Amino acid sequence: MDISIGLVAMTIATFLLAGFVKGAIGLGLPSIAIGLLALAMPPAQAAMVMIFPSLITNLWQMFVGPYLIPLVRRLWLVLVGSAVGVWLGGGILTSANSRYAAFGLGVALVVYAALGLTAVRFSVPRRAEPWLSFPVGLATGFIAGATGVFVIPAGLYFQAIGLNKDELVQMLGISFTVSTVALAAILWRDGVMQLGNAAGSMLAVLPALLGMALGQRIRLSASPETFRRWFFIGLLLLGAQQAIRNMF
Repeated sequence: MDISIGLVAMTIATFLLAGFVKGAIGLGLPSIAIGLLALAMPPAQAAMVMIFPSLITNLWQMFVGPYLIPLVRRLWLVLVGSAVGVWLGGGILTSANSRYAAFGLGVALVVYAALGLTAVRFSVPRRAEPWLSFPVGLATGFIAGATGVFVIPAGLYFQAIGLNKDELVQMLGISFTVSTVALAAILWRDGVMQLGNAAGSMLAVLPALLGMALGQRIRLSASPETFRRWFFIGLLLLGAQQAIRNMF
């Protein structure tokens, strides 16, 4: 990857914005980062630049909060399924078919977010979790491997099983961490993880952390209903960005 002042400035601004959104609603960094960076580089290369800031911010999100152990015990099958799914879908991101997968994901995000902003509510009973968690994780990992976006359908599932605002954000951090590590392994396998891309990725960590800290201050002061509304607005915007960017 050629390093220029313009590209460095674009990377810093991208991860400030992506980190802010992630801090505010618990997700969005990969979608925003890949969407903006793909204006200047191939999607697989953009995914590589996203790896380190995504991993570090996910680890932060995973460890901030008291629910880590209870959530892992309850939803470990989602995490196992995600790792398997990323491995199965990882080749799509580095192929010519990645834009079609990303377009479909964007449409799905828009539809779900639009429903979430209405009175429609989805719920999954606790007794269904043992047999539903692994398929949800598998689908999430496959989509993450194909598009670099980690939120569908796991984020929707975590809401449907009744996690509160803080549990949801911490569980998203746990799930995203597993998917990010698995995706990094796929990019290394496919030869995308090169020194220049890794340097750009490490450069992006600090602005992502700064943006995330600012976003978290807003989230912590928001009521559950306000958080829920902005969570779905965030999904809607991310989906629209994915669909529009990959349509043309």
